[in-house]
Amino acid sequence: MGTKNITITTEAYQNLKAHKREDESFTDTILRLTEADKDVMKGFGMLAEDDGFPDSSERTRVDLDEAFDERGERRDRSL
Repeated sequence: MGTKNITITTEAYQNLKAHKREDESFTDTILRLTEADKDVMKGFGMLAEDDGFPDSSERTRVDLDEAFDERGERRDRSL
């Protein structure tokens, strides 16, 4: 495999260094951090039904709807 030299800012270097594991080269770190970009389907199914996400998100939506309605009613009464 060939190599390439790149120039990055000090800030970018510090961010990359912060993500680098002790046993990794910078190349390994870049490959690990960009690996998810290769498989766009990888994240699908992470919030499966059996983990309670659908129920939790529905409860949150209902709670927010009620809170907005209540706030609107208070605003209307104060006008």
